[in-house]
Amino acid sequence: MITLSLAEVAEIVGGQACDIPAPGAKDVQVTGPVVYDSRAVEPGGLFAAFAGERVDGHDYAARAVEAGAVAVLATRPVGVPAIVVGNVVEALGALAKAVVERLGASVVALTGSAGKTSTKDLIAQLLRSKAPTIWPEGNLNNEIGLPITALRAVADTRYLVLEMGARYIGDIRYLTGLVPPRVGVVLNVGTAHLGEFGSRENIAIAKGEMVESLPSAEEGGIAVLNADDALVREMASRTTARVVYFGESDKADVRAENVRLTDTGQAAFLLRTPSGCRDVTLRLYGEHHVSNALAAAAVAHELGLSVDEIAEALGSAGSLSRWRMEVTERSDGVTIVNDAYNANPESMRAALRALVAMGGAARAGGGRTWAVLGPMAELGDDELAEHDAIGRLAVRLNVNKLVAVGGREASWLRLGAYNEGSWGEESVHVSDARAAIDLLRRELRPGDVVLVKASRSAALERVALALLDGAAEGEVAGR
Repeated sequence: MITLSLAEVAEIVGGQACDIPAPGAKDVQVTGPVVYDSRAVEPGGLFAAFAGERVDGHDYAARAVEAGAVAVLATRPVGVPAIVVGNVVEALGALAKAVVERLGASVVALTGSAGKTSTKDLIAQLLRSKAPTIWPEGNLNNEIGLPITALRAVADTRYLVLEMGARYIGDIRYLTGLVPPRVGVVLNVGTAHLGEFGSRENIAIAKGEMVESLPSAEEGGIAVLNADDALVREMASRTTARVVYFGESDKADVRAENVRLTDTGQAAFLLRTPSGCRDVTLRLYGEHHVSNALAAAAVAHELGLSVDEIAEALGSAGSLSRWRMEVTERSDGVTIVNDAYNANPESMRAALRALVAMGGAARAGGGRTWAVLGPMAELGDDELAEHDAIGRLAVRLNVNKLVAVGGREASWLRLGAYNEGSWGEESVHVSDARAAIDLLRRELRPGDVVLVKASRSAALERVALALLDGAAEGEVAGR
């Protein structure tokens, strides 16, 4: 974080400095990051104490100060230097807003039903090739994660890339109010969180709050919208910012032509921008990353990168976040694709298609494709139909083996495959991750490719990690 005194922090957040040793709060400087895990404290930082259902951060205040925190952001005195506030979440937001305003960096924010974290990683890698850039680790995209990320910015930070998630209408409006973006990106409107929103139209209302928050075109505001998604295209009418489209549509300003998958499942295409064209082959696996790459290219182009710089950076960019199409080849020739961080119908379909592309070489050598799939959460009334459809798609794509893991959602996956014609041993339903691991350890053979994917709540990464069983460092591809 940029350097502030505790007195300045207290004034910004409307708090009271407590237990500050002499000479006083105005002389104690916060020079390190703000964290909410006492184990992550760095010297000179600030520890935010949250009172959760299981753990109360206030109980770790002394430990945080011993580790180097200059003070604790708390809701009550904790016996060590602290700034006491009424609400720690609101205080974090106020502090982040003040720091970003003083910083003057260009803020890029993105949202969408699928692909946010992967696209955020791509944008960050493109922009950091040009100037100092801060972005969130993983998917810190809510009212806590976003200010924590913004507060990592330092004096020379030129770009701040932020991911914004939403479970309800108004969430993105709140987040953009904390850290107002100059560039706002909307990737897509899908079915993630359909259970909360009730319809894709309501999801579009929520996601469109991003473009409504932007400055006008005259003030430098830029809305980067997916030309291939009708609900996203319509958001152009909700902003006064300049609109830039990306996609495969002829109407897109930044678009991909001649899209194809390599034999190893990586996407290749001709990148066309207003300033020229270049061929690009991504390191990332799956055709769905083309749209993500185009969104990142559009942002980078608007912020001054040349088409050559964009193409080079896209070609070398990998995944910065774990368990997202993370590909590891074992010493026995079995390939594990760990995409278990999260899942919705759109990302599940994309992952299956990537599996089939990656399995082309495997089939030529006698290997098989395995889809180890768990539940997709928060689909509301559509959950049965969507799980059934994924099971059917696995059969239509000629995935050799489907292993549906879990309870009723998994049974729907298996039933969809059965009704599509998978009547033999091509598809099975197992009760839990342990049963899936036991099955795979018995059945896998050299040359097989295994995709593991489910919603976060299923924790299906346990299957992938067990199958890797200590894969050698450096075997992970596409990172």
